[in-house]
Amino acid sequence: MALTSQEILDALDEEQKEVVLTTRGPVCVIAGAGTGKTRAITHRIAYAASIGVMDPNKVLALTFTARAAGEMRTRLRSLGVPNVAARTIHSAALKQLLFFWPQVFGGKTPELITSKSSLLSASITRAGLQASIPINSRDLLRDIAAEIEWAKVSQIAPEDYIVETEKRSQKPRINSAQVAQVYAAYESVKKQEHAMDFEDVLLLTTAMIEQEREVRERVHDQYRFFTIDEYQDISPLQQRLINAWLGSRQELCVVGDPAQTIYSFAGASPIFLNSFTQRFPDAHVVRLTSGYRSTPEITFMANAVLRSASMGHELVAHNDHGSKPTVSGYSDESSEIEGVVGDIAALLGEGAQAQEIAILARTNNQLNAIERSIRSAGVPYQVRNNERFFDRMDVREFLKGVRTASVIPTEGVYWLDELRTLAQPFLSGSSIDGIAGLLHLARELDADDAFTPKTLRSYIREIEDRVQQNNPPTMPVITLATLHAAKGLEWERVFLIGASEGLLPLESGNTGDDTALINEERRLFYVGITRAKSDLRMSYRGNPSRFLREAGLLPSNT
Repeated sequence: MALTSQEILDALDEEQKEVVLTTRGPVCVIAGAGTGKTRAITHRIAYAASIGVMDPNKVLALTFTARAAGEMRTRLRSLGVPNVAARTIHSAALKQLLFFWPQVFGGKTPELITSKSSLLSASITRAGLQASIPINSRDLLRDIAAEIEWAKVSQIAPEDYIVETEKRSQKPRINSAQVAQVYAAYESVKKQEHAMDFEDVLLLTTAMIEQEREVRERVHDQYRFFTIDEYQDISPLQQRLINAWLGSRQELCVVGDPAQTIYSFAGASPIFLNSFTQRFPDAHVVRLTSGYRSTPEITFMANAVLRSASMGHELVAHNDHGSKPTVSGYSDESSEIEGVVGDIAALLGEGAQAQEIAILARTNNQLNAIERSIRSAGVPYQVRNNERFFDRMDVREFLKGVRTASVIPTEGVYWLDELRTLAQPFLSGSSIDGIAGLLHLARELDADDAFTPKTLRSYIREIEDRVQQNNPPTMPVITLATLHAAKGLEWERVFLIGASEGLLPLESGNTGDDTALINEERRLFYVGITRAKSDLRMSYRGNPSRFLREAGLLPSNT
C-alpha cells in the first residue's frame, strides 16, 4: 500500500527532507557515514512519485553492489513504489546490452565471464610468461586481474598501459611490462573464446547508446530519472556510460562521500562527485551530517581522523553516549591475535551476540592468520568477501539438490530433517559456512508461524525470493573482513586489527611524494572506524599507526 506524501516526509530529519523535497535534478547529496543516505534517496523517489513529479517506471536507481541494490528495492517496495528499476551499474548495462544485441551486433551473444582467472592462465602462456608468472598463484592472478580492470575502466588500451601506469601514484606490484603483455594476450584469448567481461559490458553498452540513434532514443524514453549511489566510486568508463544514459537531460541525483573514496586502485575517482557543480552549475547541493550509526565517542574519533588531513565534513552524533574507543599495543602479530581472540571469547561468554561482532583488517593475509586462531578456539565465524552469497559453488550445488528433493520429498520425513540430511556432505570444519547459514535460516522459518506450508518447496520459494533481492541469510557468527569488503556494512562491536605503521597505512614501496596514497589509507581507516556502532577496539603490533596519533588516541611521541 502506497504511503501518502506526508507519511513519506514524517520519517525524515530536516536534512533528509531537503533531499526529498528537491524533486527535480540536478541534485548532489554529500552524505557522511551513517547519515541515512539510502533512506533519503529512496524516500525522494517515493515522494516524487506520490506527488506526480516522477514516473517510477522511468526511474533508474543505480548502486555498486547487488546487496545495496536489493536493499533499495526492498525499501522502495515498502514505500509503495515496487516498479522502480534499482540495479547495479553493471546489471543495468548488461540487461540493455543483451536486449539490443541481436539488433545492433547480430549473431550469438558472447559468454559473460564473471572471473578473469579462467582466461588469465591461458593469457600468461600465450604471452610466454609462464616461467616468471606462476599460473597457480591465486594472489598473483588476482593482482593481474585487478590491473587489467583498472586499465579497462580507465579506458587505457594494452599498448598504452606502461605509459599510463608511470603517471599513477599507486604503482602495481607486478612488472608493468609483463602486465601489458598479459593484458594484450587476455584480450586476444577473450576474443578467440567469444567471451566478454564486465568491463566489456560497460564499454559495449556505452558505444551502442552513443552510436545507434534508435537504441539511444529507446533507452532515453525508458529511463528519464536517475539516482546514483556511492558516486565517489565512479570510474571514467562508468561516467561515460552515465553520460550516455542521461543525454542532455538533468534529472540526476547523485549521492556520495569523498571521505569514503577507497577504490582509487580500481580506477574509481571522486573527481566526478567533487566537480558535479562545475558540470551542473544549477545543481542543488545537500549535506547529510547527522550520524545515526555510531556513539558520539566513535563519531568524535572519526571526525578527528578527517580533521587531521582537512578532508571531508564532520558528523554530528545523535545516539546515546557509550564507551570510548580503545587501543591495545602488542609486541608481534601472534600476541595481538591471541589478545583479540581472547577478548572476543570473553564477550561471547558474557552473552554478546556473535553476529554483532566483526574483525576488520587491512589485508587478506591478516585475516588468514587470525582465522586459524579463531578456528582453533572454536569461535564460530564467517569470512566476508565480495563474492555474492548465492553465486558460491557450495551454495548453488546444495540448493540444486534441495530443489530436486522438493519435487519428490521423502515420505514420512519432516522437511527440516530432510534438509539437514541433504546438507551433511557440504558441512566441514568449524567454520560456519554458507550451508550452515542456510540451515540456520531454515530453523528460523520453521519456528515462524507465517511460514506455511512447512515444506522443502516453500523453503525453495523463500530462497528464490532472497536470490532475487540478493538477501543472504544472517548467520549467528562473528565476521572477518578486509576494510574494503566491510564498506557499506555495520556491527555493534568492531575489532580493527593491525593499526600499525606498514600495515595501515600499507607500505607502498614507492619513492617520492606519497600524499595521495596516505590519504587513501586514511580514508580506509575512517571507513573501518565508522563500521562500529557502540564498541570500537583497535590494536597494533610494533609501531602504532600514525592515524592513531592523529586521532588523539596516542601521545604524539609514541
